[in-house]
Amino acid sequence: GMSRYNTNLQQVANNTWNKIDKINTELFTLTYGAIVVQLLKDFDSVDDVNNQLEKMGYNIGLRLIDEFLARSGLGRCRDLRETAEVIAKVGFKMFLGFAGTVLKMNAKKGSFHLVLEDNPLIDFVELPAQYKDTLIYNNILCGVIRGALEMVQMKVKCTVKKCPLKGHDVTQIKVVLIEHLTSEIPVGDEF
Repeated sequence: GMSRYNTNLQQVANNTWNKIDKINTELFTLTYGAIVVQLLKDFDSVDDVNNQLEKMGYNIGLRLIDEFLARSGLGRCRDLRETAEVIAKVGFKMFLGFAGTVLKMNAKKGSFHLVLEDNPLIDFVELPAQYKDTLIYNNILCGVIRGALEMVQMKVKCTVKKCPLKGHDVTQIKVVLIEHLTSEIPVGDEF
């Protein structure tokens, strides 16, 4: 059952991770702070920066899903629980080099939380006091999840619920399924 599935996911995650150009991941995590700093200079309001980070993530997510499906060899997820596990175990591992865990799975409400004990995006980062309450430093992750899931016909809303930069012990993101999108491809049109 589920435990065998999880072991397989672990395997898939590690194999996929080994195929990835690790330089990309490291480069990304190293330059992310500089990107945030630049955005804070470019935009007047922190809200605009938060939106920009989410949008950046969204665009990455749209592209990442193809690579993800190709490299992991995983098919479509059967349900929300499976989707959550795949994001946590394989998706995060692929994108950040660390797997996450799923908490508060609620299939009825269509929601779950993703938890990262290790988040390389925030290594060596200290938020200046004026941004502690307003800047959603990890918002790029919300965008990545939203973009990737939209490509597999799931419209979701993601919110950062906990962040070590704000004194929490983990990075925690809430994902809520808003709707299942129907495929816009007319019947008979094959790519």
